[in-house]
Amino acid sequence: MIDRIAEVWGTRTPYEQDQRWPVRVDQKLAEGVGDDDVDRWVQSACVLCSNGCGCDIAVKDGRMVGVRGRATDIVNHGRLGPKGLFGSWQGVDNKDRLTRPLVRENGRLVATDWDTAMQRVVDNSRRLLQEKGPLSHGFYTSGQLFLEEYYTLSVVGKAGIRTPHMDGNTRLCTATAAASMKESFGSDGQPGSYVDIDECDAIFLYGHNMAETQTVLWMRVLDRLAGQNPPKVVCVDPRETEVARHADVHLPVRNGTNQALMNGLVREVIVNGWMDEDYVAAHTLHFDELRDVVEPWTPERVAEVCGVDADDVRRTAEIFGTTERVLSTVLQGFYQSHQATAASCNVNNLHLLRGLLGRPGCGILQMNGQPTAQNTRETGADGDLPGFRNWGNTDHVAELARVWNVDPLDIPSWAPPTHAMQIFRYAEQGSINFLWVQATNPAVSLPELARIRELLHREELFLVVQDLYLTETAQLADVVLPAAAWGEKTGTFTNVNRTVHLSDKAVEPPGEARSDLDIFLDYAHRMDFRDRDGNPLVPWSDPEGAFHAWRECTRGRPCDYTGLSYERFRGGSGIPWPCNDEHPDGTVRLYEDGVFPTDPDYCETYGHDLVTGAVVGEQAYRAMNPAGRALLKAAPYQPPHEEPDEDYPLRYTSGRTVYHWHTRTKTGRAEPLDRAAPQAWVELAEEDAERLGVIEGDIVRVASRRGEIVVAARIGRGRQGVVFAPFHYGYWDTDGVGPGEHPRSANELTITEWDPVSKQPVYKVAAVRVDKVATGDGPAPAPTTAASRPARPGTVRPTVGGSEAMADERIAPVEPPAVATREEHP
Repeated sequence: MIDRIAEVWGTRTPYEQDQRWPVRVDQKLAEGVGDDDVDRWVQSACVLCSNGCGCDIAVKDGRMVGVRGRATDIVNHGRLGPKGLFGSWQGVDNKDRLTRPLVRENGRLVATDWDTAMQRVVDNSRRLLQEKGPLSHGFYTSGQLFLEEYYTLSVVGKAGIRTPHMDGNTRLCTATAAASMKESFGSDGQPGSYVDIDECDAIFLYGHNMAETQTVLWMRVLDRLAGQNPPKVVCVDPRETEVARHADVHLPVRNGTNQALMNGLVREVIVNGWMDEDYVAAHTLHFDELRDVVEPWTPERVAEVCGVDADDVRRTAEIFGTTERVLSTVLQGFYQSHQATAASCNVNNLHLLRGLLGRPGCGILQMNGQPTAQNTRETGADGDLPGFRNWGNTDHVAELARVWNVDPLDIPSWAPPTHAMQIFRYAEQGSINFLWVQATNPAVSLPELARIRELLHREELFLVVQDLYLTETAQLADVVLPAAAWGEKTGTFTNVNRTVHLSDKAVEPPGEARSDLDIFLDYAHRMDFRDRDGNPLVPWSDPEGAFHAWRECTRGRPCDYTGLSYERFRGGSGIPWPCNDEHPDGTVRLYEDGVFPTDPDYCETYGHDLVTGAVVGEQAYRAMNPAGRALLKAAPYQPPHEEPDEDYPLRYTSGRTVYHWHTRTKTGRAEPLDRAAPQAWVELAEEDAERLGVIEGDIVRVASRRGEIVVAARIGRGRQGVVFAPFHYGYWDTDGVGPGEHPRSANELTITEWDPVSKQPVYKVAAVRVDKVATGDGPAPAPTTAASRPARPGTVRPTVGGSEAMADERIAPVEPPAVATREEHP
């Protein structure tokens, strides 16, 4: 047994290129519970990052008492990360859970029954539909529900209410992943697979702190690095993350300059003759435009703008340009910036220029930030049309109308779906008066929090919040609906590399809490939504019925589920879509044949201008005649909206810590995780701290033009001139909705701007100043592991978990090597 709080990634199981990743089963049971005490193990998968690790839930006396990784699962081969081990069942089995509906009476939330709560929701919904119409309604959902729940919500919102105002908090974490793949390939859907880690010669991580955001995936990389023929690693990140420490090249770019770097890398591949000219000619469009846009971006110009070494730019391009098998992963460092889609498309461009797609070790993972973000996008709960259909294609709208048996005019396809930032703007302006929020906490997670708290508190906004706990957002609601959690309901969800898992119900939810699906079905029934024949619009009544309906909705679309069923999932592993008659065992990689879903009659979008966000339009798109070819999308570099100046001389960025998830509603209630990172902090580079007269643990005020936080300082090894804050900390555990006298939430400082194409908010770029306000009485409450470790480790006590944080690791014998052409099918 090892301490999996201190030893985040566990023990190593080295393996060679083209071998199968060895099995290691990670397990955690409640104190005093042994294997023989467990009544039963229930199949599931972890929902505390986007990796989607297969696991089993231990049940004893009707309660969840532990979790173990599934050895047979293709995603994790038995492993679990710290959040999965300590934040899954512990994070939902808590005395703070909501167990009864709440309604606001005389300014206070009071407990009530479901009929009273739901009737209040329905009465307000009907009143506003009659007085103002569908545009009075907005839905803001999560990346943490199940597929069946998202699909039901999508039908209710689009064909029941008929509003385009529907999005998820996936807009904050993964909208750019979808946008970049749509722009380059014609449709959402990851081209690569986790298996590519086993087979690649180099891994490029663009703004992706994999070591903390997807811990099990990083274990796979570490095991490759510990074996024979390890891959080269290139890291693009302003901070010295664990990824950067293992990198052959680390490019610590200035926040907001990703597009300048990517233009330079694309240029180097072109001018050095490293591109596959035959592949580019046969399978892509717009090469000449791309070449012209990147031409000025020499390594020296990149170095000047990005603040990196020109030789490191050359070395990075050389590794990409001369390595046979390259895997690229992308995440928030690229996505949460002002040119998010442009920079992410440039990652796609590099692979297209070299023809590095659709074969072992040659993949792109435009990563997700949440466990079911892929389902939000697939089902249309983020506003898109279900099944990756095109809002601008009238045939696609008509096809969906046939699936739902409604009039095509009932589906609000007359305008693009409303993105989250605009939904909240409409609520602020008063045109949205009914806002239903599920399993997310915008009062902590959205930018410029003072503004968000004010608009959520407005008298004219009827706010419904559906969640596990009384979050900061729930405290502002008019009606609070208690939801069932993971392990308390049945459903499926899809991870980053398109692998679908089933999570079976293990225990009953506490008190009167209901599954999100049951809540949506209750609302649809009470609203009496009907199809064009007068039958219930939502005809299913349970998760499996919803899944069957979803399968039919995906028939013939890129995310085809028609070969999947609950029966196929049970007892085995997850299965990656598309899975149908043509691909009965699922699909490991996309685009093996070099044919992309860009045909005008099939594609998910006609595309956008990457600088302005202007829609290309159907006529212009058809004139291109894509004919199954990918699009090389180009954009010049533009500086960030806000850069340091005399008043605010430092760059501000936010991100995750390995021990917490989102706004800590679950992980903050799991004692080992909370002990590892109990309070907010900021990280300063040594040079900046010395200039400011700040030492480890001193209390500092970090201020932007929008707000401030006052927290302890960790002196780390980040880039000079950059201030980092973890975004997890709000105020629910300080008995507050807002900051009061102790502001600590990272988004008090962030800016209300977004990428023009993906509409993803800008969290990685803001200008701030830092002042010391008090001498500290000890080190900052930051972990000493991963990227937050102190610059001088000997001066700070290491992060440890104690006996409650121990977890078993059962390492299976290393299996014999597989052949180099192995494909890992379920």
